This record gives sequence, structure tokens and C-alpha cells, in this order.
Amino acid sequence: MAKGGGGSGIPTEGWGEYLQYSFGSEYVVRNAAIGGRSARSFTREGRFAAVADVVNPGDWVVIEFGHNDGGSLSTDNGRTDCPGDGDQTCETTYNGVQETVLTYPAYYKNAAKLFLEKGAKVILNSPTPNNICETGTCVDDVSRFDYYAWLAAAQLASPSVFHVPHKAYAVQVMKNLGPSTVNAGYPKDHTHTGAYMADVMAGSFVLGLKCGTSALGAAVKNSTESLTTSIYGPCIPQNSTVPI
Repeated sequence: MAKGGGGSGIPTEGWGEYLQYSFGSEYVVRNAAIGGRSARSFTREGRFAAVADVVNPGDWVVIEFGHNDGGSLSTDNGRTDCPGDGDQTCETTYNGVQETVLTYPAYYKNAAKLFLEKGAKVILNSPTPNNICETGTCVDDVSRFDYYAWLAAAQLASPSVFHVPHKAYAVQVMKNLGPSTVNAGYPKDHTHTGAYMADVMAGSFVLGLKCGTSALGAAVKNSTESLTTSIYGPCIPQNSTVPI
């Protein structure tokens, strides 16, 4: 999602850089994503708080993590979340500092509350997948973080919190594109997209918005208005108890 993608060497790009092209001039998109972060490390580094400091009433905040939230706390890399889907906590020492680690849904909910207090609306995304076509066949990709993102939105139960199943829409468009096109769009590894696939990932998120009920989805303009009639595919049914 971050500007410049991630890592060094072969150029990559994050999908957050293309989101601005889906809205009219009345919307200004600021991409605050940082590569290599998890919901936990983004919290510990004060980055959610820094975004909240510049958020105004009526703004929209899009949150998406998951690529770096897995792993084990036995060899703590500073990014792994505590296992679980609720209020579970884990104790760890990272860089010589004792830290109480929360679950992925807890970090999502705490961040959302920061923005809700500022009068913003929040979209909690499930994370985009890695390259699902790298073996030559495009396969489904589902992880616990897809459910956790949905769960966080459901538990907040706020009319200002929405969920977009970004991974499901990303998988759908990657299958439609096929292995050759998708594999060419991952020039470095199976995680970091080149410019073309970053744009595709942005489009898959925008389709998720359009298929939902939020005012931000209704504000989509420009070429992405025709997403449902292109390679991106149809709207995907979602649990009706959570607004999208």
C-alpha cells in the first residue's frame, strides 16, 4: 500500500498511490502507509496517533494490515500480533523493552476509535493477498486476517465504520487477468507489486467500495466507475450484519 512499495532494488509501488485517481477534485487522498509494518508496529511507533492528529471531521480513514502481522513471538520481530480474535494479550520483550502485545482485531479497533473520536469515518480492510498465480495457476487465498478485519468492524458496530473484503476482490481480478499478466506484475517477489498490479489492487478496493453502502463508494468517479463491467468482475456478497 505504501509509496514506493517495499524493499530496495527492483522498483515496486503500493496501491495507495493510485487511489486518488478514483475520486473527484473534492477529495484529497493522503497515503500514510509505511512499508514493512503491522498493525502492532504502526501502533507502537505512534503512526496511528500521528494520522489522527491531522484528521478532520468528515474525513475517511482506510486501514489495511495483515502481511506482517503473523509469525511467532518466540523470536519477536516487533511486528507479530498476539494470537486470538478478542482481548487476548501476550507479553514479550522487543529491543530490550517489555511490551504487552494485543491481537490484530484489537489493534484495528483501537485505531478506529482514535479516528471516530475525531469525527472521521473508518474503513477496515482485509489485506490484499500475495501473488496467487506464481505457480502458474491462480488459486484462492484466505487467511485469519480476512475474518479478523471483518470481525473488528462488526464488534465496533458503528454507523461510521465499514468493512471492505479487499482480498476477495483482489483474488477475483487476479483470476480474471490470469497467471502471465499477474506474474509480470510482481517484478521482485510474491508480495510487492509493480506499478500495473498496484493500480489493479487499487481498482479492486474501489470496486469493493462501489459494491458497498458507504458514501465514499458512491463518490467514486472517473474510469473506475465502470469497474463492474471490466476485468474486476461482479460484486461479492458479504455478511449483511456489517456495513460495507
